[in-house]
Amino acid sequence: MGSGLSLVLFPVALGIVMFGLGLTLTVEDFRRVMRYPRVVVISLVCQMLILPAICLGLVVAFDLRPELAVGMMLLAASPGGSTASLYSHLFKGNVALNVSLTAINSVLALFTLPLIVNLAVAGFIGSDTSIGLQFDKVIQVFAMVLIPIAVGMAIRARFTDFAVRMERTVKVLSIVVLVVMITGALSGIKDDIAATIGEIIVIVLVFNLISLAIGYVAPRALRVPHRESVASSFEIGLHNATLAITIGMSPALLDSTDMAMPSVIYGTVMFFTAVAFGFVAARRTAAGTEVTGRAADSTTV
Repeated sequence: MGSGLSLVLFPVALGIVMFGLGLTLTVEDFRRVMRYPRVVVISLVCQMLILPAICLGLVVAFDLRPELAVGMMLLAASPGGSTASLYSHLFKGNVALNVSLTAINSVLALFTLPLIVNLAVAGFIGSDTSIGLQFDKVIQVFAMVLIPIAVGMAIRARFTDFAVRMERTVKVLSIVVLVVMITGALSGIKDDIAATIGEIIVIVLVFNLISLAIGYVAPRALRVPHRESVASSFEIGLHNATLAITIGMSPALLDSTDMAMPSVIYGTVMFFTAVAFGFVAARRTAAGTEVTGRAADSTTV
């Protein structure tokens, strides 16, 4: 798949992913956050404030060139992806919480993402540049994200049984679309990747691992149960790479392969690190169950 075709299809792929998310959402999902106030607040603080601050520190520490630095901040500002709920389901997290967090994060990121990206552009490239997400570009991002979600929610409300039956299929399709588009981007810009991967692979991996760790450790430190902490970890650790790549590469938005590069690498790396984390989380769940069982046996003796 050529890079030109990838540029055309990335917004389409993003629309499919966002439509899939909308197909799983109801108004109740937005109300449900009140049932998990502590973990929701913790996750949002981590997602919106702590991770961008950590990413900024990593960017400065690794002394990235300006375009890659902006790309890392774009990645950090992106919300959790729809793949988080699938991983949460596979590794026994609270899927309902994932759905709610993804919905809230996606809406909030439409305001925080342009702010963080524009600050990064001003700080690393210069305030006199035309690069950035000005108002008209922000409206385009709103349209690419909110319209497919709204259509999906409308179908869910009107044809509930159909939407429920298609929920798992759409989640898997979203992952397939993400993999195909990232593969296409990799093949289309392989020369650019070869030139820059050495600069960013370590920082991308470190940022991904920190995201997963903070998403789990912060809630647990504040006495959030294990299942909800697993959900939080996947939500925070699996950023919406499709959104970030689309914003970075689209000629109508940032129009920069370099700015999209961290998200392209991240979108590949996160599948493997998420699986590794999932198995670690599953072992903790099994160990907790075993300890509980032993405690119950000792009580009956």
